[in-house]
Amino acid sequence: MKKIKIMKKDLRSRSFEEVLAGLSKHAAFRKGYAEEIARRHLAKQIRELRIAQRLTQKMIAKRADMPQSVMARIEGGEHSISVDTLNRVAHALGKKVTIA
Repeated sequence: MKKIKIMKKDLRSRSFEEVLAGLSKHAAFRKGYAEEIARRHLAKQIRELRIAQRLTQKMIAKRADMPQSVMARIEGGEHSISVDTLNRVAHALGKKVTIA
């Protein structure tokens, strides 16, 4: 992946929106940012589904045959999730994975 150089002088006296607008000019940043937003959205959906069904991470993990710590990492949105793992979690929540 191509690295984006950011000079300290570029960050001084600029709002978050101004910095984001500047970084958004780089295709590599836009791609990474979109992937991060999608990952966090998926994590939020999984957590909301689990809570709506009044299930704990431990209960879902047991149904999906994985450690509870994996569920915590998934819901935290910090790590990518494989399609296989996503499918196991979806099944444990009574859902199916579809690609639109």
